[in-house]
Formats: sequence, structure tokens, C-alpha cells
Amino acid sequence: MPEKKPAKDKFLVVTAIPYVNDRPHLGHALLFTYADTLARYHRRRGAEVLFATGTDEHGGKIVEKAAEQGLSPQALADRNSALFAQSLPALGITNDRFIRTTDWAHRSAVESIWRRLKPHIRPGEFKGSYCLGCEAYKTATVVEQTGGICPDHQRPYQELVETNYFFCWDDIVDQIRDLIVSDQLRIRPQSLRDELLNSLNDGPKQISVSRQKKNLDWGIAVPDDPDQVIYVWFEALMNYITVLGYPDGSDLRRFWPADVQVIGRDILYFHAVIWPAMLIKLGLPVYRQIYAHGMVNIGGRKMSKSLGNTADPVTLVEKYGLDSFRNYFLGQIPSYQDGDYSLERFIDVHNHQLVDTLGNLIHRLQVLAQKTQLPLDLQDWPQLEVDQPRPDLERVVAGYLDDCRFDQALGAIWDEIRFLNVYLEATSPWKIEDPAGQQSVLQSAIGHLLLVGRQLAPFLPESAGIIEQVFGGGSLEPLAKPPFQKVEPPAGDD
Repeated sequence: MPEKKPAKDKFLVVTAIPYVNDRPHLGHALLFTYADTLARYHRRRGAEVLFATGTDEHGGKIVEKAAEQGLSPQALADRNSALFAQSLPALGITNDRFIRTTDWAHRSAVESIWRRLKPHIRPGEFKGSYCLGCEAYKTATVVEQTGGICPDHQRPYQELVETNYFFCWDDIVDQIRDLIVSDQLRIRPQSLRDELLNSLNDGPKQISVSRQKKNLDWGIAVPDDPDQVIYVWFEALMNYITVLGYPDGSDLRRFWPADVQVIGRDILYFHAVIWPAMLIKLGLPVYRQIYAHGMVNIGGRKMSKSLGNTADPVTLVEKYGLDSFRNYFLGQIPSYQDGDYSLERFIDVHNHQLVDTLGNLIHRLQVLAQKTQLPLDLQDWPQLEVDQPRPDLERVVAGYLDDCRFDQALGAIWDEIRFLNVYLEATSPWKIEDPAGQQSVLQSAIGHLLLVGRQLAPFLPESAGIIEQVFGGGSLEPLAKPPFQKVEPPAGDD
């Protein structure tokens, strides 16, 4: 059955760009995988897709980390940005663009954006608390609630007094609020929308957007004021249009506004308030949807080098396979909440789902089809004659992905795969003596598996490819052994 054509023939998905103060971790891999799943899904539906990601390379935390390692900020950025770029194909990520904020083209475009926003930027004095780890200013309320120590980075806030520039957007607060309330700017999960609206009501309507160069010289200088450096967050947000060739690139004209912006929930305010305000002031449309995913904990605890509970996503893929990685993080991590990773659970899911449920199904159907010399003529294959859990799987998956419910979409597909195993046991084609009846059952099961495989492709591309290779080419492609093998936890790992 051919995929339905999308209502929109272009699709732009962009991710938050990670800092290069360290190598990629599971949270980054999850961010990339969510966006990649959307890109793969829309490509399969016939849309022209542009998928952009990259690295954020300026700011104080880069200077601090580089000094710790005896490197220049540029050398640290070069080394770690390369690690991110190399991790993408290793994780099966199919991005079309990769931007670095130290690129000359980005720097040039940022200067152009600053000049266009200059009527809304004015100098002033900043007094307040700043977290270098977050690269963010903190309100007095936050400082009081956290006892003066950032809970994410376990370090006291810096008290800054500086003369810098402020971006002012008090005149468009109602416009931003209306975009969010009306769902013209959709925020998923929706529960975060209410929190955001409260912060929009209570928060300041201007933000400091520069630092004094004498305090921080690793960044893009403010045009016409060499004593100031553009604040890293303000500059980094611009990457979503500089990667498209702002101000006059053809990709900008062709793809903007973005359809989905994938970020971590901890940076929602910058993306759902400050960046839309900048876009409005630039005369550009605001993107359509923000998906703010939760955090990944390891063994019930937040990832931390000091706790020794980190995991390298590329190593997981190398050891257990791409689809094992994607299946766990797309299906077992709640799309709208924080989730947990443990190697024991990871291996258990691999063995139960990929090996026992899908791998054995593929292998059994292939062996039975070969024994019965089943003709693979898809045109006349009957559909299952019993009700399956999701009779309109394509519509169900589309609905879940529209809301970025990756776990629910993949769960619906696994329901169908489990159902096919039950169907095969219930009909027992190996016991049917009538060749025509036996072939009818197998044709129904294989035909349905092919339909399921096409819905599976954006999530588990290798598994979907195996299904298509074995059953979809008009003649059986024999597998020497089941496509997935059981694994045991390495001794001593937890």
C-alpha cells in the first residue's frame, strides 16, 4: 500500500544545538533521534525534508572547560564539535545540515540580525545572578528557591554587575501569549504550556543580550561596539535561520518557518518566548511547534561524571545495534516525562522485543513461506480476517507523531507485531493440510507484516529494511539465521 502524500510538501525540523564543553551523551542522542524519526517519517510520506542540527561553541563555560584542559576555546570547540558530527551517522541520524556557531557564515549572519534588531536593543546596567553552567541569568525567585546554588550544576550563582545591551519586547507580550494560547505556536507536552504562560506573565520583558568583553571575550563582538560580546544564548538561537542562509538564502525562503523545533524542556523559555520575540521583531513567522522532551536518568539518578553513571550512546550502538538503541530510547523513555536507562533493562528490552517478538516472527514466516513455496504476489494478498489492535495503524501513528508521542506511536506498532505472533499461533499454518488454506494464512500474516514494517521504518530503519528485504521484493530472500541475537549483560555492569 503506498504511503499517503502529506498535506504539506515541505518539512523543516531543527534541534537545539548542544554546547561543546563535553562529548555527546545520552540526552544529546535522544534529542537527535527524536528529530531524525520525524525527518524519516515525513520523507517516507513524500515531503521534501530539511533536518538541521549543529553545535553551540561560544560562551563562558567553553572558556572554563578549555582552560581546565590547557586548550584554547577554539581548539576545544574544534575537537568536541567533531565528536558530535561523527556521532550523528554512528547513531543513524540523517541530518541535512550541521552548523557550528564559530562558522564564518553564522558570524556574518548574526551581525546582520543584530543590526536589524538594533531598534529594539538599548544599553543598560545589569545586576543579578548568573549560572555559568546554564549560561543563563536567574531571577531572584529562582535564586531564593534554590538556596543560591544551581541544582543542575551544583555551583553558586555568580553575582554580576555589568553595563550591557538589553533586547526589549514588552510591546509584543500579548502577541506571543496569543500565539501560544491559540496553538499557532504549539507546545508539546501541553502541560508545559501552562507553566510557560505563567512565566510569561511574571517574567521580565527584556533580557540582557551582551557581556562585557573584559569579562568574556569568547564570542561574537557586538557590531559597532568592540567592548561588548553578544550573549551566547541570544546568538545561538539565531542558528535556526543562519543555517538556512539568513538573510536571503534560498533554504530560508523555501522552508521557514520550521515545522518542529526539538529541545530539552530545561531550555523551553528561551525557545518559546525569547526566540519568537526575536522572529517577530525581524518580521519573520514563528515556527509551528516546539517539542520539549524530558531528561534521561541512569539507574534512577541524574547523569553525572562524579557519580560515574554516564553512558556513551555510540558505544551502545556499536555493541547492541542501531535498532536496539532506537527501540529503547524511542519506546521505553516516556516522550512527555523524564525517563530512565539501565543496561540491564536495555538488554532485557532487546532480547524480549527485537529477538523474541520481531526476530522470531520474521524467521518463522520466512521458513514457513519457503517450505510451502509461497508465491509472493502482493497485489492479490488478502488482509487479516480478524480484528487487529490498530486497524488503521497509519492514521494512529500519524496522530501520535503529530504530537511527538514517539513512545505511543512505537507502542502501537509493537502491539501489531505482538498480535501477528498471536495470530500465527492461533492459526497454526504448519498444521493446516490444505495447501491453499495454508498459503492464505501466510499471505495474510506476511502482507500485514509488510504494512507494519513500513510504519516501523522511521523508528527502526534496520528492522524495517530486513522485513522489506525478506518479503517485499517479489521473491524470498533467505536469512541464514534469525535477524537478532540474544545478548547477556557483561559481567560487572549494572
